[in-house]
Amino acid sequence: MERGKENIGFIGLGIMGKPMVRNLLKAGYVPCVYNRSRAAVSELEAEGATAANSSKEAAERSDIVITMLPDSSDVEAVVLGTNGILEAAHEGLLLIDMSTISPVVTKRIAAEVEKAGTRMLDAPVSGGDKGAIAGTLSIMAGGDAGDFERAMPLFEAMGKTIRHCGPLGSGQVVKACNQIVVALVIEAVSEAMVLGSKAGVDPDVILQVLSGGLAQNRVLDLRGPTMIEHDFTPGFKARLHRKDMGIILETAREFGVALPVSALVDQMFTHLVAGGKGDLDHSSLLLVIEALSNHSINEA
Repeated sequence: MERGKENIGFIGLGIMGKPMVRNLLKAGYVPCVYNRSRAAVSELEAEGATAANSSKEAAERSDIVITMLPDSSDVEAVVLGTNGILEAAHEGLLLIDMSTISPVVTKRIAAEVEKAGTRMLDAPVSGGDKGAIAGTLSIMAGGDAGDFERAMPLFEAMGKTIRHCGPLGSGQVVKACNQIVVALVIEAVSEAMVLGSKAGVDPDVILQVLSGGLAQNRVLDLRGPTMIEHDFTPGFKARLHRKDMGIILETAREFGVALPVSALVDQMFTHLVAGGKGDLDHSSLLLVIEALSNHSINEA
């Protein structure tokens, strides 16, 4: 580890977490990693990381510990549970939760973190596996401005668009807003592709034309070609976006905000998951529109 760099722990080595650790390694850090599946730990250990046997051990050996986990309950267990991070609370420890979870749960965890004398940021990300691999994630952070500045070298190793959004929980609120737009754009692209294709237009032509006008968007750029090919190798799984839609609707109820189209797209994701397609990429929302239309753009 280079002089002056803090000791980093990293918990959660899935589709997003593993490439994020690799970018920390490239930046000169030697993360201490932990994951329930030991295969991912061993893989990163071979690349220069060190291994921990529990979340508690990762925190004990760290100045800053990052969590990148699937859901609210996972973060609660890792932070507050047996052999969890708070069992290793020590002076100066900063917890950065980069998972996408409920803002309500974030605030509940933060209250316990504060009681233990530990610092916390919520810093969810956007950009999918491609952004995680390239180190170009968008990072939206909530918490103390001083803690944000302390974490900035880590964020710069993993992301490109980095914003301090306000107090604790603000990062999760902004991420919920992000996930609304992503979900609704995927659904809109799916409708456009199926309408055009069933009306007799080549899906590749639709993609090329839409990508050159006001309808251009990142979903078309990153997922349009794979949607046409029905390649739904997950960059972000449909079941996780369904989880995010639940967070969005829960937050909307808390603040009295009407999200009628988000509620509809939530039901589409529920249909995918109930049909056993939850581990496909979230762009597989296309399959719902195809089923409702009795038409596959892949077979046009």
